[in-house]
Amino acid sequence: MAIPMVLDILFPPTLFLTGASVLTLLSLAILGVLEIRGINMKYSKFVNTASSSSISFKVPSRVGMLLLYTPAFLVGVASFWLYPVGDSRFLFLKSAVTIHFFKRLFEVIFIHKYSGKMSLDSMIIILVSYFFLSLSLIYTQTFNQGLSEPSIDLKYLGIVLFLIGISGNFYHHYLLSKLRTKGDKEYKIPKGGLFELVICPHYLFEILGFLGISLISQTLYSFSVTLGSALYLMCRSYVTRKWYMSKFEDFPKEVKALIPFVF
Repeated sequence: MAIPMVLDILFPPTLFLTGASVLTLLSLAILGVLEIRGINMKYSKFVNTASSSSISFKVPSRVGMLLLYTPAFLVGVASFWLYPVGDSRFLFLKSAVTIHFFKRLFEVIFIHKYSGKMSLDSMIIILVSYFFLSLSLIYTQTFNQGLSEPSIDLKYLGIVLFLIGISGNFYHHYLLSKLRTKGDKEYKIPKGGLFELVICPHYLFEILGFLGISLISQTLYSFSVTLGSALYLMCRSYVTRKWYMSKFEDFPKEVKALIPFVF
C-alpha cells in the first residue's frame, strides 16, 4: 500500500508541480548554505553581521515582521473565498496555512519584544518567500481535487503534528520574550523548556509544524517545502549556536543547535 502512495507523491499530475517542488527545495537549501557561509538574513542578532551593507536601509523589527507575514496570512484567508469547495484535506490545509501565519502575526503584536531593526532587502526576500509558499501550498493542492485519495491517509497524523509544532513554537517564543524586561535590549542565554537541550527549539517545532502541513497535503510540493525549510533552519540554528558561543563565555557546550543530543 505504501508504494502507490509514494509514487503518487513523487510523480504529481503535472510537470509544473514537479518543477515548482524542485525549485522551492533548491531555493531554501541555497539560503541555508548562504547562512553557513556568513551571508545571513539580516534580522534579529544577525542584522549587523559582516555581510550586512552599511548603506542597507533598515526598518523597525516589529514593522518589518508585520509586513512580511501579512501577505501570506491574507493568502490563507482569501483561499476560503477563492476555493470554497473542496475535500476535507484541502480544508485542513487552508486552515493550517492560515493559522500558521495568524500565529506569527499574533506573536509579533503581543509576544515578541524587539530591540532593533531589520534590513529592508532581507524583509523583502522573506516577504516574497512566505507569500509564494503560502500561495503555492494552497494552489498546488487544487491539482489533487477530484483525484483518488492516497492509499495511506496521513492527514490526521499531520493535524496532530501541526498542532504540536505551533504549540511548541509558541511556547518557546514566549520563553524568549520573558528574557527581556521593558526597555532591555541585551541578548541573554535562553532558559527553560527545550532551551536546556538546544538553542533553537522554536525552529525544531517549526519544522514539526511544516511536517504536519506536508502530511495533511501529501503532495510533492508540500514535502519539498518541509525539507527545504528544515535544511534552512538547520543551517540558521547552526550559526545561531556559533553566535551564542562567541558572545557568552558561559554558554553550555552541551546545548546543541536544533536536535537534542545530536545536532
